[in-house]
Amino acid sequence: MTTLSKSDVENIAHLARLKLTDAETELFQEQLSAILLYAEAIQQPDTTDIPPTTSAIPRHTVMRADEPADGLSTAEALANAPDTAEDSFRVKPILP
Repeated sequence: MTTLSKSDVENIAHLARLKLTDAETELFQEQLSAILLYAEAIQQPDTTDIPPTTSAIPRHTVMRADEPADGLSTAEALANAPDTAEDSFRVKPILP
């Protein structure tokens, strides 16, 4: 299927709930046919000897090694909190 007919475009427009003018129908007939021709063209190369890949370029981790480190003390973590209670953050209730 290389080109779409006017009735094909009208059917697609109906399915998409679009009202097209005659000029728009002709324009979309050309554009959608070009898309279908391109889809046919990209299916032509023989890819039988090409292994499946997840990326076109080699991937490597850019993250640093995960090494244990000391965290903040309770006092340091709560130092900038607007309100605290019993070594915890205190927030407004979200339910009445």
